[in-house]
Amino acid sequence: MAQAKEAWSSRFGVILAVAGSAVGLGNFLRFPGLAAQYGGGAFMIAYFLSLLLIGLPLGWVEWTLGREGGRRGYHSTSGIFHALMGKPWAKYLGVIGFFTPVVIYMYYVYVEAWCLGYALNALTGGLSEPGMNYGAFFTRFTGAQADGVALHFGLQDVGIFVLIVYVLNFFFIYRGISKGIEAVCTYAMPALILIAVIILVRVLTLGTPDASKPDQSVINGLGYLWNPGDVLTGLKNPELWLAAAGQIFFSLSVGFGVIITYASYLKTKDDVVLSGLTASAANEFCEVGLGGLITVPAAFIFLGTAGVAGQGTFALGFNVLPEVFVRMPGGQVFATIFFILLFLAAITSSLSMLQPGIAFLEEGLGLGRKASVALLGFVTGIGTLFVWYFSKDLKAMDTIDFWVGTLMLFIQATILVIIFGWNVGIERGWKLMHEGAEMRAPTIYKSILKYVTPLFLIGIFVMWLLKNVAGWNFSFSQPVFAPSGYVVDLIGSQPSPVARLGIALVVIITAFALVLTHLAGKRWEAAAARSHPSHAPKGKVTP
Repeated sequence: MAQAKEAWSSRFGVILAVAGSAVGLGNFLRFPGLAAQYGGGAFMIAYFLSLLLIGLPLGWVEWTLGREGGRRGYHSTSGIFHALMGKPWAKYLGVIGFFTPVVIYMYYVYVEAWCLGYALNALTGGLSEPGMNYGAFFTRFTGAQADGVALHFGLQDVGIFVLIVYVLNFFFIYRGISKGIEAVCTYAMPALILIAVIILVRVLTLGTPDASKPDQSVINGLGYLWNPGDVLTGLKNPELWLAAAGQIFFSLSVGFGVIITYASYLKTKDDVVLSGLTASAANEFCEVGLGGLITVPAAFIFLGTAGVAGQGTFALGFNVLPEVFVRMPGGQVFATIFFILLFLAAITSSLSMLQPGIAFLEEGLGLGRKASVALLGFVTGIGTLFVWYFSKDLKAMDTIDFWVGTLMLFIQATILVIIFGWNVGIERGWKLMHEGAEMRAPTIYKSILKYVTPLFLIGIFVMWLLKNVAGWNFSFSQPVFAPSGYVVDLIGSQPSPVARLGIALVVIITAFALVLTHLAGKRWEAAAARSHPSHAPKGKVTP
């Protein structure tokens, strides 16, 4: 199979792109909320253990398998698995690797539109009106009050912003790896970090804005998030470990199929060990060093514990923080640049979700860039329109996010690490990982990759199913199983039609992806037979 001509222009470019795919809304909204909810000290211990046992190993696995697949001319997970495993069924294991990010994109781009819309509304003073109810604004802007109402196109409606971000995403993805994704990340990532530093300095210099509430100071705000509390009790909570491991998935983009696709465009001897570590470090700096010091402390200073406790990701970002900014000196400016920051974080992530689909369509079906972009735009457009129309209580988005954006990540991550450690083999995989390496990973990671990471993933996945599907209360003495709302929405006595339609859409897209993968396999087998007519058996690609 002919090598694709696309490639990154520099190693720095690919590191920025991978970091851009990882740095998203979760860094500045989800992570601080979880750290505050589960107690800073205990959560951070579980978080960094998950980083060492899941995040870094999986990152290295994806970088290594991706670069090796790229050497053989493949850039999609289906193609890479087909080439590395040499089995007719291997390509189907890779379906999750391009199906999952494409489906996540369908609703992620909707949230991305919120960020752009809030930035423009903040700039024009739309978020600074006296006595404004920010919860009501969010409900109206996103269409959460009723299905269909989000299909409006005023400044205080999400519609126009959905169209803008959709056009932007596909414009840049059409331009390709170096001129599109890399170019955006080269400018967006430094701008994002600069904005975050400016906001952080403003937050850390707020002191105690209200002298009548001396407890609501910046020091106490940081303490609320980072004080260790009862660490041992916290670490005994299974839900804390689920939250920490889940955040690592969202934070580092491992298991999405993005890193393996990005790495397939590397040069043959590019260092994947150092690149993977650098990209992870950049993400952790944005998450722990910036996001963790901005969002919750700022909310605590102005609103106290009641304004922070129990807030979900969206409530914290789009309900609480606008109220914080309106009380802050120069708040209109800081609100504007904060939502620009979120938009930049979102667009670097959404672009990364499109590339695995583009790579598969190009190499699997032999489509050109225009045809691939058009087909992917049509498919994702249907999904986004579904989420956009069925906006009441954000039910459609929440359903798809749970069953695809969470469940599939665990499955794909487990597949990746098992292929690396047990199919490719840990010794061969370790050798491949260190080709061209300027630094070596600690030798202990051989055992971690082969045994610890798979077992950790499986254990966390089983806990997740027991908690979020079966509804177990994690009690052995008095166990209670109450199926979660996501299950009840599908098979309960009063199921949700929107949830069922959402799952039906996912099933249809999955079937479509499997059919395309079957066709791609036929094409790859024919190409292998032409290249090696005497010794290339059906379904096997000769190295």
